[in-house]
Amino acid sequence: MSNVAAITTSFNAPNYVGELFVMGKKKTPFLNMIGGLSGGKQSKAFEFPISQEVSLEAGAQPAVTETGSLTAPTPTTYVRAQTKNTCQIFHKAVNVSYAKSSQADLLTGLALSGSPAVVGSELDFQINLNMEQLAQDVDFTFVNGTYQTATDAITAAKTRGIIAAVETNIVDNTVAADLTEDMIKALVRLMATNGAVFSEPVIFCGAIQKQRLTELYKTSFTTGERTVGGIAIDTIMTDFAQMGVIWAPHMPADAILIADMTHCAPVFLPVPGKGFLFYEELAKSGASEKGQIYGQIGLDHGPEIYHGKLTGLTVA
Repeated sequence: MSNVAAITTSFNAPNYVGELFVMGKKKTPFLNMIGGLSGGKQSKAFEFPISQEVSLEAGAQPAVTETGSLTAPTPTTYVRAQTKNTCQIFHKAVNVSYAKSSQADLLTGLALSGSPAVVGSELDFQINLNMEQLAQDVDFTFVNGTYQTATDAITAAKTRGIIAAVETNIVDNTVAADLTEDMIKALVRLMATNGAVFSEPVIFCGAIQKQRLTELYKTSFTTGERTVGGIAIDTIMTDFAQMGVIWAPHMPADAILIADMTHCAPVFLPVPGKGFLFYEELAKSGASEKGQIYGQIGLDHGPEIYHGKLTGLTVA
């Protein structure tokens, strides 16, 4: 079953009967938890500000003599810095031939007498699947995206994902190692030391690290239910905050992310008169229904110091 980069015709998209399943569809938890594709912030330009940040020095005990106090000390200027990100274009096309649209009941493969075709409108089917794929792409980008501004019309703007945003709170295993509870403690402690506020912290991990988290914390698990076997840890209590644990299929297999969801949101750049994510018909160039799906979307990840990541974990 291979998808084709071509106009949908009667011959490259045959009709079958039987229950329809979408293969390869993954959950999009990070995108869903920050508002999905229907809620978020709006920008008036591709690049948008995330925050202004200013740092205090480490606490210290002054040693000022009476004589020294007669002269004003050297002034200190606290300098602000701005963090920004960019929206990027998400763009897909749909093109279904008239002939294909006309033959919804032309079946291929095994079809018993009276079996109805599952797909009634080929155009609607292709639009819906392209929208589902776009949501997959947005979730992947919000987690793994690398930052790039568009300096000209032939350079693609690329939004910074949450993993790349984290630059301060990093526990990195230079030699791949199995996940341990001490690693989690070290990361949470580092975040606390550096000023993370832990408003709504959530641990995101791929399948193997999700299982290893359950193994690490299962001894703390208690339940009165005697008819259910197995354990799934979905909440971890730390010294600094209670954290949800989410399986996120688009997370790198060798990493764990702690993201403060209060400070994350999708950012949309609307097209005047059309919105921020829309389908529109395109001019006809022949006997087909042609259209495009278009959106300009970026990630506001908030102050990166509120998040943390653990990298270099074994995956086997």
